[in-house]
Amino acid sequence: MRRIGYFLLYLCLSFVAVFQIFPIVWLFLFSIKDNREIFAGSPFALPERIKWENYLSVWEGGISVYFINSIWITGVAIAFTVLFASMAVFVITRMRWKLSKLVLGLFMIGLMIPLHSALIPLFSMFLSINLIDNPWSIVITYTAFNLPITIMILLGFYTTIPREIEEAAIIDGASLNQLFFKIILPISVPVLSTTVIINMIYNWNEFVFVNTFISSDKYKTLTVGIQNFVGQYMTDWGAIGATLVISVLPILIAFLFFSNKVVEGMSSSAVKG
Repeated sequence: MRRIGYFLLYLCLSFVAVFQIFPIVWLFLFSIKDNREIFAGSPFALPERIKWENYLSVWEGGISVYFINSIWITGVAIAFTVLFASMAVFVITRMRWKLSKLVLGLFMIGLMIPLHSALIPLFSMFLSINLIDNPWSIVITYTAFNLPITIMILLGFYTTIPREIEEAAIIDGASLNQLFFKIILPISVPVLSTTVIINMIYNWNEFVFVNTFISSDKYKTLTVGIQNFVGQYMTDWGAIGATLVISVLPILIAFLFFSNKVVEGMSSSAVKG
């Protein structure tokens, strides 16, 4: 009976996996065909001739600029968010001071604020300090809005760290900075990987802030830049498919590399001491 149960379980999981992979396979086949094959043939039929030039044409057409912008803006925002959130949680959970609970509550209020309700105030603020049409306005916005969820994920893990680790490090002469950067951060890698993936998915796919704060093509990210390509390649659907594949590829690669760490990090942050 147990074997039959496992067989049925794996069978169901296989169907779910196929269902999940279906759009990705379809999109890739879409991206290496011409218009005739896309509209006249089967969606899953192999192309008569693989049109890798679809990728070359959109890359040389300017998508490389949007791709690079997405990478560095997403990367910098993630680095700032994870670093600041780790510092905040370290101070809140590992140090004793009167206002720690109040500060934590203020951070958690951020979870209840609809992101785009702050669009007009942020635009006004960035306009007054000359950060409109500047990629740093996007970095600052992503960092600020991702801090609450990142702090919440880290909070459960940091409260489970034995205080004996800190006491031993202090006895050995470690300073506060050394304690944080050489001991606490390294043992937090699993849960940090979880926050990195969550932040990356949001930052990479975000549209409204970039579309509002950025007007120059040289600063736009993929989500906004793709609009230009849809108009530019309206009659070349294979090129549009290639653009979409390029936009989703980094997320897929990152998740494949960090998937085990994500599960481990979520499990670690859920444990209570």
